Amino acid sequence: MHKRQLEVRRLGRVDYASALELQKTLERDVIDRRAEDYFLLLEHPHTFTIGRRSNEGGVLATADMLRSLGVEVFETNRGGKVTYHGLGQIVGYPIISLSPEREDVHKYVRDIEEVLIRTMADYGIDAFRIEGLTGVHTSDGKVAAIGVHIKRWVTTHGFALNVNTDLSYYNWIIACEGEPVTSMERILGREVDMAEVEDRLIANFESVFGYAAVAAAEETLTA
Repeated sequence: MHKRQLEVRRLGRVDYASALELQKTLERDVIDRRAEDYFLLLEHPHTFTIGRRSNEGGVLATADMLRSLGVEVFETNRGGKVTYHGLGQIVGYPIISLSPEREDVHKYVRDIEEVLIRTMADYGIDAFRIEGLTGVHTSDGKVAAIGVHIKRWVTTHGFALNVNTDLSYYNWIIACEGEPVTSMERILGREVDMAEVEDRLIANFESVFGYAAVAAAEETLTA
């Protein structure tokens, strides 16, 4: 069986607004043509994003505090509550068509979790799901958050994996269900090569979703 092609774009550091605009552009492309799917891997500057399930108390810092911290705040259309994006974190945005074979939102989220769990296993980290919660957890705390949006069975938003993340930024929000957070760096006791983690994420995404990944042409690597 011929595997569907997945164009992988490794974008480096991208501000949240630009990444959002790129997602919208690619979402339109996938909806209109259903010819190619995309997987964006990138790192955001310090950002808090507020999902559809958030209440007003999710961000604990005042506007002045946020300015002094150098943090931007965005309201988004993804599921979930408040989450943090920032340096040392790998954010993955799959923009893929789930139609016709994969039209199951819960299975899609479980499959994203599976990609992350396998990636953690590649580093000897025991990661798992917790019944009733979204994301990927370890005995030290949550290592990856997931929040997705689906329009006409095309996905946007995705996951945020704490690799070498400064976890102190989580002190300023009530993240998800308020559970503790951790990072690969904290668990392993060493800084982790981000590009290597991206390699493992791509390979595991191919395996779980049945794609053949191809690198994007250089001219497409801008928002």
